[in-house]
Amino acid sequence: MKLLLQTLVRQPLTQVWAGFDRQLFDQLAPPFPPVEVVRFDGCLKGDVVHLRLNFIFFKQDWISDIVDQQTIGMPNHPDEIFFVDQGTKLPFFLRYWHHRHRLVRDPQTGGTFVIDDITFRTPTLLTDYLFYPLMWLQFAYRKPIYRKVFG
Repeated sequence: MKLLLQTLVRQPLTQVWAGFDRQLFDQLAPPFPPVEVVRFDGCLKGDVVHLRLNFIFFKQDWISDIVDQQTIGMPNHPDEIFFVDQGTKLPFFLRYWHHRHRLVRDPQTGGTFVIDDITFRTPTLLTDYLFYPLMWLQFAYRKPIYRKVFG
């Protein structure tokens, strides 16, 4: 399943990129399931993010590797910065996870589009469709946080 959410924020691209850190990561965590961050290296190629999801009666680990990170455009004036997290150990309800985090300069406003471009699969096509609205809500939850943090 493909999920694409886009949020326009007011800060320039390089400032938004500088704000993609552990503090932002903690703010973006949804209320359920509660998330314990076991490891957060960052957003650069080779980094690892390890989460533990608490479903009250049981816990599930979610480990993603940052498999790519690039800056597109001129070094001092990029048009886009992105990184990709690829799930390597996923909770029981996911079979595949590929999340491309894109930060794209908006030439009209001088702001930045924060784009969550996600491809995921669950054990069956039926559960893909059942999980789609839940996944959409989990990432739509981030939109006001992005706007608040990046004013």
